[in-house]
Amino acid sequence: MNTAPKIASVETFIVSIPRDVPYLGGLGKDEQVNSRGYLIRKGNGTIYPTTDMSVLIKLTADDGTVGWGETYGIVAPEAVTAIIDDVLGPAVIGRDPRDAVVIQEDLYDMMRVRGFFGGFYVDSIAGVDIAIWDLFGKLVGQPVVKLIGGQRRSTIPAYVSGLPGRSLDERVALARTFVTKGFNAFKYHSAVSFDGIVDEMRALREGLGDGVELMVDLHWKFTAQEAIQLVDRLTPYRPYFVEAPVQPEDIEGQTHVGANIRVPLALGEEWRTVFEYRPRLERRSMSIVQPEMGHIGISQFMQIARMANAFHMKVIPHASIGVGIFQAASLHATAALPNAPMHEYQHSVFDHNLQYVETTMRCADGAFHLPEGPGLGIEPNEKLWQHIRKKPVV
Repeated sequence: MNTAPKIASVETFIVSIPRDVPYLGGLGKDEQVNSRGYLIRKGNGTIYPTTDMSVLIKLTADDGTVGWGETYGIVAPEAVTAIIDDVLGPAVIGRDPRDAVVIQEDLYDMMRVRGFFGGFYVDSIAGVDIAIWDLFGKLVGQPVVKLIGGQRRSTIPAYVSGLPGRSLDERVALARTFVTKGFNAFKYHSAVSFDGIVDEMRALREGLGDGVELMVDLHWKFTAQEAIQLVDRLTPYRPYFVEAPVQPEDIEGQTHVGANIRVPLALGEEWRTVFEYRPRLERRSMSIVQPEMGHIGISQFMQIARMANAFHMKVIPHASIGVGIFQAASLHATAALPNAPMHEYQHSVFDHNLQYVETTMRCADGAFHLPEGPGLGIEPNEKLWQHIRKKPVV
């Protein structure tokens, strides 16, 4: 007779943590905050919140053990919580958390006939999946990394993402402060390259020297031919990779860029399943994949990463806005991989929001240190509950 604890309840919480400066830096020309607290970056036409918004998921087993998950909730988080509260949560009640991969596949299948292979629905699954793995690890007394293939490392090299200075001199100076702290890889964001994308790469290379790696996120801004021309101009400054040059749905354009530049191309933060990765992998559209744990969850992350390894591609995970729970999940998954040279470090989010969780996870001396303990090794603390946003009554 199977007496293992089962999932007894599922709860969701919207987190909204104030920021002094909006994500990616201060407002640019003609950028403004709207009545709902969002701004649209003119550099890439994308909407961002002015607070750090996220969705937390709490699973409680019938023996009282709690598992925590987190998912991408930076825009319209009520859409995510509604899907979990109304659809996914009731479907996992009574399930055995040791069946994490099976449950993830079952939840994905539930809406297949309605065409939901991406967007808020799959984001919602990701949060539940992370919580199930955390619960699984706690029930068996093991870190998640031990359950998903085994641990290859306890630290992961980190690259600094974002240099939110108002001028090139300020950005170079900020990068230098990170060099003194042991970091040697940096990515800047073209959506806020107000002085020019090539000029920023040139300033960073000249200011930091040849001993650092430089990357640029092109934020889906260009046609394929425009991107190729731009990367040709960046190439003398030896980018480690260029990221997301063309629109996410443009598979042909991605493949064309990847085949015609002399710099590694990194793609994938916006794709949510192995089914979106597969056609790009088959076309060898890129040489680096960037799975975002907050979009995909642990089960899909591992499937994507293993498939990328079969195509001899590197995995350099993306890191987005959150309180640290899906960041911890991403580090566990990355530590199990043979093909992951580094992980993104969103310092303006990660460092500030560590105060709201209990964990040994940290980023220091140029590397992430994995959280210790069973499950994910991270829990919300009392300070976080000051920033829970009320959900609408329905």
